[in-house]
Amino acid sequence: MSLEFALQYGCPLRANYSEQHLREWGRLSSLHAKLTTGDAGAPSIDKLDWVEKASPEIERMQRATTICAYCPACLPVEVAGDGESVGCLGRINYPIEAVFEKFLADRVQLSLDTVDTEDQPRLLRILVDPESPFDGEATKELRRVVTDQNLRFFELRVPIGLTRDAARLTTDNVFDLLAGFRSEDSVRTTYTRELPFEAAADYYDFLDLILRNELSQSEVTRLTARSRNYTQFLRLLMAIEKAEALNTRLLID
Repeated sequence: MSLEFALQYGCPLRANYSEQHLREWGRLSSLHAKLTTGDAGAPSIDKLDWVEKASPEIERMQRATTICAYCPACLPVEVAGDGESVGCLGRINYPIEAVFEKFLADRVQLSLDTVDTEDQPRLLRILVDPESPFDGEATKELRRVVTDQNLRFFELRVPIGLTRDAARLTTDNVFDLLAGFRSEDSVRTTYTRELPFEAAADYYDFLDLILRNELSQSEVTRLTARSRNYTQFLRLLMAIEKAEALNTRLLID
């Protein structure tokens, strides 16, 4: 399971393939990479059969996506890009790790405690506003879900509470904020949510402060080693940065 996102940029690939088709290719390439390079164990017969049957489509995808490397919307391969053949796509794997959720809570709290109100990103001020639309209810519902395969969306069953200026908030509110806004054309794109271009700068300022501001290289190295979610959210941040530069939106689901 994963939260998928796509930078919707008018490229030659999108002239020939629908958003849904590119999304399916993203899932295919991610699963193929996991089965062929990410699984340390001996492959089962079922895995070998799947890889063999998927090979023709994998080859078509790889031929078609060679142009991604030259596209201004292409995201860095080295940042959570394993298996992402479509360069403007990304994914954040579930369950959201406890270590990343704790990092997120600590960084939001630190920003509220140490950054002057007038210097805080607008989204941070909206988050703590009593009238904030990010009430945490959607994430609260996801946190309760356990699939038939016994998989969860969050490792932590209970969100982390914030304090002082954010005493009424938990990480549920933060994840609601990160989920963006409901998309009006989800039937066409298959993505139910989006970050419109108008919101890109605000989301960039918020995530840049939380994920990168005043983090030493040793802290980044340690966090990267402990959390795949951290680098996946960095890819999301870079996608938002490109969305702002290219005057387009980011699709999320």
